[in-house]
Amino acid sequence: MSGLFITGTDTGVGKTVVSAGLALTLRAAGVDVGVMKPFATEGVRRGGRLVSMDALYLMAAAGSDDDPSLVTPLCLEEPLAPGVAAERAGVDVDLAAIGAAYRALAARHDFVIVEGVGGVAVPVKGRVMVADLRDLFPLPMWVVARPNLGTINHTALTVEYAQARGWDVTGIVLNGLDAHSAGVAEETNPGAIEELTRKPIVAVLPRLHGVSVGRMAIDGLGEAFTAALADGVLASLHIDA
Repeated sequence: MSGLFITGTDTGVGKTVVSAGLALTLRAAGVDVGVMKPFATEGVRRGGRLVSMDALYLMAAAGSDDDPSLVTPLCLEEPLAPGVAAERAGVDVDLAAIGAAYRALAARHDFVIVEGVGGVAVPVKGRVMVADLRDLFPLPMWVVARPNLGTINHTALTVEYAQARGWDVTGIVLNGLDAHSAGVAEETNPGAIEELTRKPIVAVLPRLHGVSVGRMAIDGLGEAFTAALADGVLASLHIDA
């Protein structure tokens, strides 16, 4: 199995944009890439069923024609942690079914990008958190973080917590750098994060004002992501092709 699990230091840090950017970059390199958003909240109703805008965005980036029920086995309406939203909706979170959906996607594609929900300590079922899903998704992990003040603490905590739960964190993406407002913190954070975590910054992605998950605006993301990647990152992904 070849793929990557993408988590974040928090909700709203741009996991979906980063995941979609990677999917576009891999497609441009000729890779058959699949995507998965196994747990989604804040679903919207379309055609009588709940759908995840994040998942639709990922599927558009990957050119995916996979069954949406495989891409997002659990989609809930309230914008809450999945475990909380599921309990309030009276929905059982079937982790075995979610694992089976991932394996089905992995069998169809050379590489599968799995986007987590929130951060690693977000509950998905009872006391089970995203960090506890290593056996369900046997993949290396990238952490998406903000580039500005405060990110050193959030990133270091996320990396250490994930590693304590058995994840192999292989890279960190700083997302949303605004070159016009960047200061000393943005300049020094990458080096400090690499020194503290001993993990590489694999990309620093600029703020892309024309890119939006809500508007399904994706133009320019692939090119920007490819340009932001550090040398040798794609080769390090060990893609089964």
